[in-house]
Amino acid sequence: MRLFELITFTVKVRTVAQALAKIETALAESEVGGALMGCWASEIGQLNQIALLRGFADENARQAERERFLLDGRAFGINEFITDLRIENYSLFPFLKPLAPGNHGPCYELRVYDLISAGLQPTLDGWAKAIEARTAEQYSPVYAAFYATDGALPRYLHIWPWSTLEQRLQVRTQAVADGVWPPENSGPQLRDMQSTIYLPAKFSPLQ
Repeated sequence: MRLFELITFTVKVRTVAQALAKIETALAESEVGGALMGCWASEIGQLNQIALLRGFADENARQAERERFLLDGRAFGINEFITDLRIENYSLFPFLKPLAPGNHGPCYELRVYDLISAGLQPTLDGWAKAIEARTAEQYSPVYAAFYATDGALPRYLHIWPWSTLEQRLQVRTQAVADGVWPPENSGPQLRDMQSTIYLPAKFSPLQ
């Protein structure tokens, strides 16, 4: 599975728990397509956000679910809570395989990097060379990384699970000190960087 969709809901203050309960119910409906990969609520960064990541077997399946979602109009039953809604298409980096469902967190960091116009292929090349060393046992795994295929381009999303924020700081500091990260030639490709820490919903396959 290489095709993914990230839906980011921004909801009214103090409605995140209610919205997650309705999303869980809606995702169980038989007509809903896609494979649920993860669902999280923001904890550090822009608050009151819910991120929903789904995978699709092919582009036809992704487009069919997109149209079903839009035409259905119920937004997983949380219309009354939504203040903003964003849907993005992503393709998996070709040399990566997402982690299996399970307990990898509970902190999940979603990092989105905007690149210069020619920056995607050099970014992929750098990641391909560096990711094996960066995800060695003494550091930490990456859930996956994806490049966007719509919206403001080029950009990419990478998701990192952490057991604690202290582990995050220690691993990131050590990886830089050891020279295994960031990837070669990655800096010149960057225009902007955003990071948000999320916690998993109780029904998320990634915990």
